[in-house]
Order: sequence, then C-alpha cells, then structure tokens
Amino acid sequence: MIVFAWLCAAAVAQDYAQVDPGVELQFPRDHGSHLQFRTEWWYLTGWVKDARGAHFGIQITFFRNRPRVAEANPSKFAPRQLLFAHAALADAKNGKLLHDQRAARAGFDLAEAKEGRTDVWIDDWSLKQVGEAYRAKISAREFEYALEFKPTQPMLLQGERGLSRKGPQPEQASYYYSQPHLEVSGSISIRGEKLAVSGQAWLDHEWSSSYLAKEAVGWDWIGINLAAGGALMAFRMRDQSGGAFWAGGAWRRPDGSVRMLARDEIHFEPLRRWRSPRTGAEYPVAMRVRAGELDLELEPLMDDQELDSRASTGTIYWEGAVRALSLGKVQGLGYLELTGYWKPLRL
Repeated sequence: MIVFAWLCAAAVAQDYAQVDPGVELQFPRDHGSHLQFRTEWWYLTGWVKDARGAHFGIQITFFRNRPRVAEANPSKFAPRQLLFAHAALADAKNGKLLHDQRAARAGFDLAEAKEGRTDVWIDDWSLKQVGEAYRAKISAREFEYALEFKPTQPMLLQGERGLSRKGPQPEQASYYYSQPHLEVSGSISIRGEKLAVSGQAWLDHEWSSSYLAKEAVGWDWIGINLAAGGALMAFRMRDQSGGAFWAGGAWRRPDGSVRMLARDEIHFEPLRRWRSPRTGAEYPVAMRVRAGELDLELEPLMDDQELDSRASTGTIYWEGAVRALSLGKVQGLGYLELTGYWKPLRL
C-alpha cells in the first residue's frame, strides 16, 4: 500500500489487465512483475539496530508503471514501462530522515522489472530474490544499503485470497500479498560510516490497473510486526471530511491463524499531529488504531519522516517507523503511511 500519484484515476482503463476475483495467485510467478497491469510496487519497511543498540527505520520501494504511450513504436526508446524507486533511512539519533529517489524508463539493462521472480533495478539500486530471500542494494546520496531479508513465516494473502478491495466498485481492487517478520541482516552506511545491522522487516507486493476512488482523498496504512510472531495490516481510505470511505485489514495471530478484518472493524484516531516546517502539511503522526480485538497506540520513532517525491511519483507524504503500544508496553514495530494530507491525491 504505497503512494503512487498515477494510480489515482477514478475509473479503470479498459485496455489494461484487470483484477479478476477468479484468479488464484501462483508463486514464484507472482513474485515477479505483471507488465500488463497499470501499476505495481514492491515495498520494504523495517526496524534495524546496530551493535550499539541504535535503532533505524528503513524503507525501500520500487514502482513500475505502464503508461501506454507509443506501445506500437518499434523503437527501443519508447517508454513502454517506467520505473521509480524511493529509499529512506530514519536516523533517530540525529533526528533526521535521509531519503533519495530514482526514475528511468525500462530497457538497455539500465532499469528493468523482470517477470517470474522479484528482480527489479534502476542503475545501482536493486531488489532481487535469491532463493527464498530478498537482497537489496541501494546507493543513495547520504546513505547505502546492502541488506538481506529472509522469510520466517508463510506469505499473508490480503483480502479475498490475495484480492484486496479498496472501494465498493468491483474494479476498485488490487492483487496484494505481504511477507511479515522478514529477518534482516547486512549493513547500512551513513555518510561513509558502515554499520552492521539486524532486525525485522515487512514486504508488500501489490499490482492493479485502478486504485483510488474519486470519493477518497488519501489513505492511512500500517504494517506492524507484532510480538510473538503476530502481524497486522490495516488501512482506511479517507473521504473529504476525513472519515473512512473504505477500510480493511488482516491480523495474523501468534498461533498463525489469520482473521480478515471488515471495513467497520478498522478505526484510526489521531492522538497527536506534527506540522512540516517545509511544506506546512499537518500529519497525525501518533495514532490510536483499533483493528478487530486489537487496540494499539502508534508512536513514531521521530516526528519528521515526511518524504518529498515530487521529482518521481509526484507527491508529498509521511511514511515512518512507529512503535505499537498497548497499556504503555511495546507490542510491535512497523510503519505508518499517511497520504493526501499535503494535497488530495489526484491523477
């Protein structure tokens, strides 16, 4: 569930592949790219710590877009597929979010999103499956990642066996699965200082040809690795009044059983807001989330985790590492995403 301005059309384009309730996801094929769909992304977030116990939030996202521009043009320069990538590092010690972005058309071995398995790259930024694990290499302006992510649990198919509804209309849906509790190892480098790190992460892979309903202005989303092996994904689509136009989620209990959460079981309540000194946008960075029987309070690793992606995907949003607490005790670690607070998301 990651922000991508181009996917916010109210109506689906009929010349793209469609989300079909009768399709069963198949792996490893569906780890790879789905080139006939309009948009797609692979989204990694997590918490890691170094040998001294300092915590960092990590985020890596690769986007693919099929613009349907000049597809009949035989030239290799025709932009049949466009790729974008974001990466961010939340450094609480310094109170600063480091982030960078890339954009390129696919081709010429400079950028690609392969079918069959996860294998996507732009220049020296990459996310690839090696066996069951994922390896990410990112060389940003102020930081670098060389990380491996190993699954420790089965995949979590979101929605109806992988079909996640985002509104009342049949076409307002995506294919969507998550991999919670990925075991992270490797290194991060901050302005030349290399640190060995370990921790846990969350992977989302989602693809669709239509997404945001015209009634919605943005969304709030969480992916939380809960204690004792549980996991929670929850989201709400906000309407013009700030209420929930649509909502949903999934809760994997510690025993491995999964309960899908209906729209009336998801509630986001702002507890504290932070105003960006750069954009003036105000975000509810501390939230109370009720999801079925779960009742959690989210506190950010640090308040300033705003990303300006106008140079690539065209918008500004808040995406940050959060702790999930209950009765004052940490119950999990994860990420909170807040879109549509700077401006309503529109095509």
